[in-house]
Amino acid sequence: MIPIPDAFADRYALARARFIAGVATAGLSLQQYRHPLKGREGEELAVDVALDGAMDAERLLIVSSGCHGVEGLCGSGVQVFALHDDEWRAKARAQGVAVLYVHALNPHGFSFLRRVTNENVDLNRNFIDFGQPLPANPAYDELHPILLPEQWPPTLQNEMALGKLVSEHGEAALQAVISRGQYQRPDGLFYGGQEPTWSHRTLRSILQRYGSKASRIVWLDLHTGLGPFGFCERIYSGRNEAVSMQRAIDWWSGGGATPVTVAGDGDSASAELTGQMHGAIDKECPQAQFTGLTLEFGTIPAVQVLQALRADHWLHLHADDAGAGFDSSLEQQIHAQMRAAFFDESDGWKGLVISQSRQAMFQAVDGLAREG
Repeated sequence: MIPIPDAFADRYALARARFIAGVATAGLSLQQYRHPLKGREGEELAVDVALDGAMDAERLLIVSSGCHGVEGLCGSGVQVFALHDDEWRAKARAQGVAVLYVHALNPHGFSFLRRVTNENVDLNRNFIDFGQPLPANPAYDELHPILLPEQWPPTLQNEMALGKLVSEHGEAALQAVISRGQYQRPDGLFYGGQEPTWSHRTLRSILQRYGSKASRIVWLDLHTGLGPFGFCERIYSGRNEAVSMQRAIDWWSGGGATPVTVAGDGDSASAELTGQMHGAIDKECPQAQFTGLTLEFGTIPAVQVLQALRADHWLHLHADDAGAGFDSSLEQQIHAQMRAAFFDESDGWKGLVISQSRQAMFQAVDGLAREG
């Protein structure tokens, strides 16, 4: 193993370098899916993939990071640590489980410390059938001008208007409306897009290449920004069928871990969402029994996370406007807010992330082995 703090990085370029080094140390091959744009530091952007195991393995565990860009600061650390974890790698090999590490699904957002892709799309709302009418979220339309005002910081009147909505409808109800996903306002929060993004298309290519021969697939997707500090909520993310949900509950609710939750059921910090990534499994790997789980690590209170997202979107919309009324110090403050909302610098938080992720990974291998 390596020291836990050494697995994490403070920016995309370094996180990618540590992942690539971990792949080399583990003696694995690296597959690179290069993004057409450059990063914040002018660096190359890519989704980097490494398979620890056989290409034709019947049991496949996918561990992915960076779906929501900046959240890759956490997920990358989990992957890097795993690549240096001899006990973990031996465990997976002994059970005949191939482990696919998909690093930085949204490398552009990762590099720029944004949650969205370069198209301003929430990748985990982008997996819908674009041949059908786009999902409607009319309640978001009413909130949009309040969430993204013309100036930042918001005026007192704007904050009072948002506070009034919270008091009238409740924080959970507003979160559900805002985070569910919307497809009518390209400049808005949690925008699902009008077509598949580059990251969407790339993920489908990865699933086709590595998942087409597996009869059983488990997918652990690493996220941050919801829930109590350092706490890992285990959120079911699979087909809407009782047998799959029960399998996830049986696999991951033991060992002292909290029970698996379902988004939108009242017990989860997450609302019910549209267009989630795991929907790609049905088309790209229809032969496989699929079990999915989101590992969601808490950072700061939800209201502060929302404030960071509002500020980030405002900056993206107005940074080039001569009359926007902000200076470089405000830009730096907004970037710092985004980092704090989705990543904690303390060794204690990182230790909680590694220990809980590692437990879930071991349980996933045990579950796959029990399935025969």
